[in-house]
This record gives sequence, structure tokens and C-alpha cells, in this order.
Amino acid sequence: MSYKIVIDSCGELTEEMKKNPFIESVPLELQVGKERMWDDETFNQAEFLKKVAACPECPKSSCPSPERYMEAYVTDADDVYVVTLSANLSGSYNSAMLGKDLYHEKYGDKNIHVFDSCSASIAQTLIAGKVMELAEEGRSFEEIVKLGEAYRDSQDTYFILDNLETLRKNGRLSGVKALVATTLNIKPIMGATDEGTIIQLGQCIGMKKALTKMADMIAKKVTEEVKEPEKQCIMISHCNCKERADLVKKLLEERVKVKEITILDTAGISSMYANDGGVIVVV
Repeated sequence: MSYKIVIDSCGELTEEMKKNPFIESVPLELQVGKERMWDDETFNQAEFLKKVAACPECPKSSCPSPERYMEAYVTDADDVYVVTLSANLSGSYNSAMLGKDLYHEKYGDKNIHVFDSCSASIAQTLIAGKVMELAEEGRSFEEIVKLGEAYRDSQDTYFILDNLETLRKNGRLSGVKALVATTLNIKPIMGATDEGTIIQLGQCIGMKKALTKMADMIAKKVTEEVKEPEKQCIMISHCNCKERADLVKKLLEERVKVKEITILDTAGISSMYANDGGVIVVV
């Protein structure tokens, strides 16, 4: 059976994914002050960060319309798999589901499944990669949905940001009861719940100590929960701080042996929320 994977632009794509004709990224829209821009191949992270730093207003985003999702589902492929950022963080999931309804009304039956990543960024990338792997194995639509959901449920997301204000001002930290003062250089280690809301997992004084503690948390998860670590893929995304991402990769390689650890730059939406200096890890 032929397939297509649709992923909203909060999910970073590897270079291989960008070249894959079976994968389409549906862009969200970014707004800095009065300026609007698409989170697509035209996104320039360095310019975006400069604009955010110069603008007194908090940047915002808009999810793709249901009609835009419907357009992505128009394909000769038999099966369509969609991966969106958490429904508790964005309207993208609901929009993708409405797009599915619109498609069925206009074009009739097709196998379309929308995965709520219950996270964001590279969590979506890994889910898309797993779906692609299963599809290439020739699995049925029903099998891919079941195994893809199970893989999603097994994921954990960790992140450390220099600046939490964009998340706070856009109402994305409602599930966090209290955060320590950043003026004390205390860095919270954050994560996502199974439902896709943001929680605080720990904290350290200083970025390097926080990154080390996060690596310890991830290594503990791999050691205690992953049955076949040699098949496990870990992804790291960073917003303009390659040295921090490299350090996390090094710390993880010293602690666990996994199949692969990949580093990617954050795309537009992830850059907006991670801010300059943010690091995200998904395992």
C-alpha cells in the first residue's frame, strides 16, 4: 500500500525527510509584532531571533487551516498519516481532524489517521520516522496506527530553556505550579506529560549542571525502560546553541549505547518557544 506522511512545521525534518517525496510539511504561521512569516523552507532562524529580541511584544503563532490540511490529504497514496504538535499546546491537531472531515465530505473514503504527538518538535520527527519505517516494512494501515500510537506513548520529552517567557505569555505553562526565579541562574528541567502538557522535572544552578542532570534522567529512562537500547534513536534539537547540543550528545554517549543520536536545528515554531539557547531532547 502506498503512503504519505503529513507533519506540521513544529516537527523538524532531517535532510533525508526533506528530500522524501512521501513527506509533506504543513507550515504554521509566525507573527513578530506586525510582521507575519511562514514556518517553511524560507524561515531564517538568525533573522527571526533578532526580530524577536528587538520586538517588545511576545511572538505568536497560528496553526494551519483545516482547508490547508485537506489539501495535503489529496494524494494518490492509499494511506495518509498526519503528525501534529500536542493538542494541549496548539489547535493544529483539531485543524488536522477537521481537514480529515472536509476531505471525506468532498472526496469520499480514504485511510487518514492523525497522530496527536502529545509533544512537539523532534518528538513529531521521531513519530514520523517510525511511521515511515513501518510503512516501508509493508505493514497494514491498522498495524501502523496501533504501533505508531504505542511508540508515541513510549516517548519522553525533555527540554531546558534560557528563557521561558514565550511559553509563559502564550499560556503554555498553565500546568506548571511554580517556577524559580531565573535571575538566580536556576535552570528548570522541563518535560511533557502523557497528555502533552508541560511540567517541571527538576532544576539546577547553571546551564551545564542542568544539561548534565537532564542527561542523567534520559540515561535512567533508557536503562530502565527501553528493552532494546541498541535499536533506540534519540534526537536533540537546539535553538542557536550547537555547543550545548553537542555537549548533551557527548554526555548521553558516555552513559548509554543507543542506535543513533541525531542533532537538528529548531524550525520556526520550536525556535519561537525554545528561544535563543534552548535545547530539546526526545527519547
